[in-house]
Amino acid sequence: MDYDVVIAGGSVAGLLCAREIASKNHSVLVIEEDSELGTPEHCGGVVSIPAMDDLGIIPMRATLDNKIRSAKIVGPSGKNFTLDARPQQVIVLDRREFDKQIAHQAQVKGAEIRVKSSLRDITKEGVRTSDGEIKCKIVVDARGVTSLVQKDRTGTLQSAQYEIFADWIDKERIEVYLDQEKYPGFFAWVIPTRRDEAKVGVAGKGINPALAIEDFLNAKGKHSTIRKIFAPIWVKGPIKEFVTDNVVTIGDAAGQAKPTTAGGIYSSGIGGILAGQAISKFLESGNKSDLLEYQKKWNEKFGKEFENMLLARSLLERLDNKSIDGIFESITPKMLDEISKEGSFDFHTTSVAKLLGVRGSVKA
Repeated sequence: MDYDVVIAGGSVAGLLCAREIASKNHSVLVIEEDSELGTPEHCGGVVSIPAMDDLGIIPMRATLDNKIRSAKIVGPSGKNFTLDARPQQVIVLDRREFDKQIAHQAQVKGAEIRVKSSLRDITKEGVRTSDGEIKCKIVVDARGVTSLVQKDRTGTLQSAQYEIFADWIDKERIEVYLDQEKYPGFFAWVIPTRRDEAKVGVAGKGINPALAIEDFLNAKGKHSTIRKIFAPIWVKGPIKEFVTDNVVTIGDAAGQAKPTTAGGIYSSGIGGILAGQAISKFLESGNKSDLLEYQKKWNEKFGKEFENMLLARSLLERLDNKSIDGIFESITPKMLDEISKEGSFDFHTTSVAKLLGVRGSVKA
């Protein structure tokens, strides 16, 4: 069977793209190389309720793991501060269930989905997959970070994320640990999913994530590990061109994950939606300018924020542990209150700038 569009990658961006295309009555096939949508679960699953509204998704009970009340940020020497996360409406998703919920939305609109089917090559008439050749007009690359790693390794960091049981987990609080010696250029995290259950991870430049996460967990206390995931994360920002000939790149494959945290549910999901809308218009008009609207609209929404995130990343990568502790000492209750009330989980560089302060930024 021929299709208007074949999407390689059945994660958030690919499935939302399929939903938009199918809703305009165009034929679309999603192929996913793994045997189940939503696995392996590389993502921490943290997102805001306003972001979910933008994506057109109301989480089902099985999809929503947890609601977060606070975020504790810990410096190298143990100095820490806590932000109130309630005004920002932060939640934790079960990514396996979340991806399946979007897949159902796409399928109801008319999209077809196949698992255990991978992209082998892009041909003149379509794609060559593990299931054979398929003709199509547009190919969408939504294969995630692996698609980028093949082209540029300089923007990736190695990470590990374990799902664990432990009695020291605070169900309502995310924890972030900054230490430039242990996790250079990134951090360690604890994301609670249920009572006594959490996703714990580490990432950093040039580290052995398996050793780093074991050291972190052993320092935290007694625990049981029920799942281990090792994967690269992308922190270099968006690629130069989202559209090349008849190939449209979206999500993590387009570098649409946040350079500061590598989170991409919202920014990548919007990328999938905008791409789907642009592809639908192009299929109706045949006008290439309609296809290029995708990148233009994504840049209008996220471009400046991502530039600021890259600047913040460049700044923070140059801080040593002594400088980080110094910044922690200068943080006031008034600053924390302002960030908690006025900050945005999805557009957070203003909050980062407030934490650093003018003096801290200039000194750094």
